[in-house]
Amino acid sequence: MANTVEEIKRPINEEMKLFEQKFYESMQSKVPLLDKVTRFIVTTKGKQMRPMFVFLCAKLVGNVNEKTYRGASMIELIHTATLVHDDVVDESFKRRNFFSINALWKNKIAVLVGDYLLSKSVLLSTDHKDYDLLGVISRTIREMSEGELLQLEKARKLDITEEVYYEIIRQKTATLIAACCEIGVLSNDADADLAKKMMDFGTYTGMAFQIKDDLFDYLSSNVIGKPVGIDIKEQKMTLPLIFTLRNANEKDKKYYFNTIKRYNNDQKRVKELISFVKSSGGLDYAISVMKDFQHKAKDILNEFPDSEARKSLHIMLDYVIERKF
Repeated sequence: MANTVEEIKRPINEEMKLFEQKFYESMQSKVPLLDKVTRFIVTTKGKQMRPMFVFLCAKLVGNVNEKTYRGASMIELIHTATLVHDDVVDESFKRRNFFSINALWKNKIAVLVGDYLLSKSVLLSTDHKDYDLLGVISRTIREMSEGELLQLEKARKLDITEEVYYEIIRQKTATLIAACCEIGVLSNDADADLAKKMMDFGTYTGMAFQIKDDLFDYLSSNVIGKPVGIDIKEQKMTLPLIFTLRNANEKDKKYYFNTIKRYNNDQKRVKELISFVKSSGGLDYAISVMKDFQHKAKDILNEFPDSEARKSLHIMLDYVIERKF
């Protein structure tokens, strides 16, 4: 998979190298403690898929320019802020095999650092009068918060329908990838129609990405480092489970709802539920929906003339649903 990422990066290699430097500069502060934390963030970064979307979409319609770098930094600041806040909410002490910020510096500092990164993201756009980008990131922050709260509300009642599930993953995950693609073309002065088209492309890609993530919960061979059945233990209703319970008879439905509600820490009952989802076609259904979103994204991509950037985005779309972690 590392080779795939290198292949995706090929048309934007130089831009990604320069971006690292610009991203670090965008986080800097006069407070030594903040600088220490942001230096740690830069050294423990992930694959940086989101900035890659920004640069590739910019190249799809024009060139990478200073506004593109600012847009990519804004996205990465938001993404990093949400990860820092998520680790506090989830009481998680590890992130990509490193200690999380709340594990090293405690919750109060982690929350304040997340807030600082969000404010930097907004300032980066207002300082340069990138008001179109400001509109995109403000909407994105709002939708991500709404998605998290909607999921929490529904998890308490376990009454998630397929439509609600799509709305949750659109807001929680897809909205940020949609913002990357929209910002990429807006940095090249795209009109409203093109911006909307790229937003849709990013939304479909993000939906496929999240469904793939949810499938890992049922695959004993996953190498994501995420224990199998963790979503069930956390009472998260994902697509394979929603489909299975919707089509189950009353007796099975009652029994498995009870597993999620009261026996979600009973390993035997969780394993039983995973087997039931697999044998009921829950995984197959989720895979077909995921591929449908991928095809919708590819249809949009194919409207653009052939280029290195388009090729990379095609590889990215395949990577999203074939990745092993």
